[in-house]
Amino acid sequence: MQCPFCEHTESRVLESRSAESGRSIRRRRQCLQCQRRFTTYERIEFVPITVIKRDEKRESFDRSKLLRGIVRACEKTGLSSTQLEVLIDELEAELQQRAVREVTSQEIGDLVLQHLRPVSEVAYVRFASVYRQFQGIRDFVETLNHLRSGHPTDANADPAAPPETPGEFESSPSWATPSGTGNWQL
Repeated sequence: MQCPFCEHTESRVLESRSAESGRSIRRRRQCLQCQRRFTTYERIEFVPITVIKRDEKRESFDRSKLLRGIVRACEKTGLSSTQLEVLIDELEAELQQRAVREVTSQEIGDLVLQHLRPVSEVAYVRFASVYRQFQGIRDFVETLNHLRSGHPTDANADPAAPPETPGEFESSPSWATPSGTGNWQL
């Protein structure tokens, strides 16, 4: 294993443990030349998944790219990095179990939303706003109405279209007011 600091190829393993729910092995190593320590992960190599983007371009599935998007959506929500890693592991495992090796970016986005919803509603709305390309407040209101009603949002619905039934948020004034219970309502 090549040292990330001095690029020497000899290192010794200090500690090994199971990681990612048993799907990989985490190894703590020490370079034999510079004596610095670093961590490596050993994973099963899966058959590559091809992602079909919105513009019909194809690219290899990139776990780190998906993790960056989810981390961004989960900023300041109190979710730990361990919880996010588990979420990514579940998503990747679900994609690997499919018989088809090509998946659209829309399918990946829908999977992320399915997994984020029970974990953090704030992260769900943040991710949905980027993934579904929200154009204005109406898109947020529609998503919030769907969250409040307990129904999953329709991935194929036009986010700019008005909701089928008027929601609680739409009939309220456009400014926030205290509800008397210490909570703020729209």
